[in-house]
Amino acid sequence: MSDKKNLGHNSKKDFLNKEVEHIDIASFDARKIISSMSKMSFVSREIANAAKIFNQMIEDKSCTIFLTLAGSTSAAGCMHVYRDMIKYNMIDAIVATGASIIDMDFFEALGFKHYQGSQFQNDTELRKNYIDRIYDTYIDEDELQMCDQTICKIADKLEPRSYTSREFINEIGKYLKTNAKKKDSLIETAYDNGVPIFCPAFTDSSAGFGLVMHQEKKPNKHLTIDSIREFRELTEIKIRSKDSGLFMIGGGVPKNFIQDTVICAELLGKNVGMHKYAVQITVADSRDGACSSSTLKEASSWGKVDITKEQMVFAEATSVLPLIASDAYHKGSWKKRSRKKFSEIFG
Repeated sequence: MSDKKNLGHNSKKDFLNKEVEHIDIASFDARKIISSMSKMSFVSREIANAAKIFNQMIEDKSCTIFLTLAGSTSAAGCMHVYRDMIKYNMIDAIVATGASIIDMDFFEALGFKHYQGSQFQNDTELRKNYIDRIYDTYIDEDELQMCDQTICKIADKLEPRSYTSREFINEIGKYLKTNAKKKDSLIETAYDNGVPIFCPAFTDSSAGFGLVMHQEKKPNKHLTIDSIREFRELTEIKIRSKDSGLFMIGGGVPKNFIQDTVICAELLGKNVGMHKYAVQITVADSRDGACSSSTLKEASSWGKVDITKEQMVFAEATSVLPLIASDAYHKGSWKKRSRKKFSEIFG
């Protein structure tokens, strides 16, 4: 086992030599696999049912589909899955962690990469080389700080007022139209198709570092992030939607934020239904009482999610998400959907 503890690298170039390649859901047809899984048991059948519910969301023309992202699946090779779900009109709005959108997607849009590594590598050696580790994936910390600085640069050029994360990410989309080194990122694709992206914990990411630098440079004339107005904006989308469906990767703040729009709308005196469809892919253990692990049936007790069409999938998302998304792509129901373009309702 000693060879696993120290893999013998001693330079940054040695570590960062094998790029993570993002999977392409159009390059393979998962329909037969999903169909076969529906005839099996355990997690396989749950995956097939999740795929069925996701397709029902897409087929339901009155349904607004929300994608929530928590965790590091974008860095691990699923970044283009999420981008293509927007491109092929399977998603109408996104609620995500700041890291998923900024540290991963925006980071790669600037021309940087994520690299395959090892979870057994000596982390002291990684730190000496200024390399960050996400399980078995490596990131160049010098490049990540360049991402922070670019956020600061974008903020410096904006009018000093309050913005929601959605507004600020929209400005990033504008920036990428002329400055992206890697075209067709998730942010740019969402910008092109009127799909709003919300990051309720926006500052817990490279965005936070960049905005702190921005405020330090401009102590009396800087922008701020208004998370309360952001919650109201997201709730407005729920209010304007006849029905809604949730496709959730991981849990955390994004999961709770989108579920809470039902309660928020109710408190505003609006008559809205619970989220009609819901799928969550997670490895969290529900016995700890945490948000990430709470079941969708539990959410029903809060009046957030209807339990008629819901499926929890207890699996690591990179192993099942590509199958579900490929199945939906090849079934093609997205071709019959009209784009909702919710970004346009905010001006």
